[in-house]
Amino acid sequence: MTEHADGGGASDADDRPDLSGPHPARIFGHLFDRHSGPLHRYLARRVGDLADDLVGETFLIAFQSRAGYDPGRGTARSWLYGIATNLLRRHVRQEVRGLRAAARAAGSAAGAEDHDNRVADQVDASARARLLADALVELEPGDRDVLLLTGWAGLDSNEVAEALGIPVGTVRSRLHRVRRRLRTHASNTEHPRSGDE
Repeated sequence: MTEHADGGGASDADDRPDLSGPHPARIFGHLFDRHSGPLHRYLARRVGDLADDLVGETFLIAFQSRAGYDPGRGTARSWLYGIATNLLRRHVRQEVRGLRAAARAAGSAAGAEDHDNRVADQVDASARARLLADALVELEPGDRDVLLLTGWAGLDSNEVAEALGIPVGTVRSRLHRVRRRLRTHASNTEHPRSGDE
């Protein structure tokens, strides 16, 4: 096995396996062991309890469509996140409901007593979480996918491009636009115009 220069311990064969070989079940077992945990955490942040089903469905679709996987076009990780993201699009209403619920939950914590700095910090963090959840709900689904694949799944721009089947330049421009929009949203909510309070 060839070690990566970054010390990650994964070889190119691990990152870009040949799924057309005689033992796909063994390879998929390895892929599941390696990627199901992080994929589940990512999906759970987006759709809560549906994550269990979506992880299973992601790997089932991946196994069934393994002949279409091209290691030259991307890593197995980005391919799996691409499948999961396509599945998420079917559940976008659930995701929006979850984000709104997170916003409400964060907002309800804002009623805590302000008796020391720790409580004040928790209230501040809750308010920020609510603002972020509200802002995420307002994003276009493609922009939200790029942001959350980057921020929550930890994929880099190239992996996001591979996962979504879009050019890396599009990923970068969407990230730039979304970050600018989130900064503007945060600025507008931290300093509301008079009469907005």
